Amino acid sequence: MPALNPYLASMPAGYLFREVASRIAAYEKKHPGSRVISLGIGDVTRPLPSVVTEAMADAAMEMSTPAGFRGYGPEQGYDFLLKAICKNLYEPRGVTLGIDEVFVSDGAKTDTSALQELLAPEARIAVTDPVYPVYVDSNAMAGRAGECRDGLWSNIEYLPCVKENGFIPPLPRHYVDAIYLCFPNNPTGTAMPLAELQRFVNWARQNGALIFFDAAYSAFISSPDVPRSIYECEGARECAIECGSFSKLAGFTGMRCAYTVVPRGMYGGTLLKMWKRRLAAKSNGVSYPVQRAAEAVFTPEGSRAWRDNIDYYMNNARIIRNTMRKVGLTPYGGVDAPYVWVETPGGMSGWDFFDFLLTRAQVAGTPGEGFGPSGAGFLRLTAFNTEENTQEALRRIRAALGTK
Repeated sequence: MPALNPYLASMPAGYLFREVASRIAAYEKKHPGSRVISLGIGDVTRPLPSVVTEAMADAAMEMSTPAGFRGYGPEQGYDFLLKAICKNLYEPRGVTLGIDEVFVSDGAKTDTSALQELLAPEARIAVTDPVYPVYVDSNAMAGRAGECRDGLWSNIEYLPCVKENGFIPPLPRHYVDAIYLCFPNNPTGTAMPLAELQRFVNWARQNGALIFFDAAYSAFISSPDVPRSIYECEGARECAIECGSFSKLAGFTGMRCAYTVVPRGMYGGTLLKMWKRRLAAKSNGVSYPVQRAAEAVFTPEGSRAWRDNIDYYMNNARIIRNTMRKVGLTPYGGVDAPYVWVETPGGMSGWDFFDFLLTRAQVAGTPGEGFGPSGAGFLRLTAFNTEENTQEALRRIRAALGTK
């Protein structure tokens, strides 16, 4: 038998979203004909705008001609998309980037899980709690997390995001090499005002630490005091790497296209060189038709379409929040993000409330415990289903809880 990765082999069994899917499948098998409505997984439901699919189709047809055929594309991404990202996502925020600082990939999940490769094996990290599982899992698989005890890894510093602090994490108490931040936050649906985010940037600069900033939900922000990019903070180019995605911005969950920004001046350009070197060794990039489709997102027609879709999902979030209040539950988030973080009734665990809604209402959410110990007693509901399914799911929840 070959020598195997002991860290991966010793990972706790089960992945949150796989466990959720397994429980839903088991229920549907036991109750044939039942229709479970999912308000759990963060997958979009609105179709892609025609300008996007037409751009992809046109690019695919180009590939059938001698003049238009393309083989391996540039690992960093085609210049036309890099320029479009800089112009449309950053310049309006007063952030100037060079295209050599932007890297196109097949997903923010891919990049946020790979960022740990920039760190030494002994590096220490901090994460918010609750947290998107990928940040922790990728470090645990690399042997950096230590031992898992009662849901916490011994070598990771957890920054609790709880109702008592408004779901804004405290600064690390000890030195860490890198901090993972996701805001607007998955799973709590809350956002971090500019002044609070600036505190983290200041701390990172003072302590020589990195910030890995996941901005996958930035397009959903409506509050004027919430930044859409960490580079709106003074000095962030010296300490922060930012990941963004077309998945939630433009419904590309089935298309796969994202981007990561690595400022050229960080540590004398060392991190930029390292990321380029890693990319050259491990990636062949995103296909030309998909990148042309992503470019079309920024056309006038494309921009109108994705803004309409975001308004649609955020209306669902508003409906969910209002309904939770009417049934006597306390919701958080759902203003600058498509997630509503609901406190469970009667001190139930998130998993118990999940099972209650699944069996009594045929509605699925995501238990808060799956995101970390501070998620205990919460359930995440997403606004990504259709309005019709969202309304029906909420009607079922009201009936299950005995309210109108």
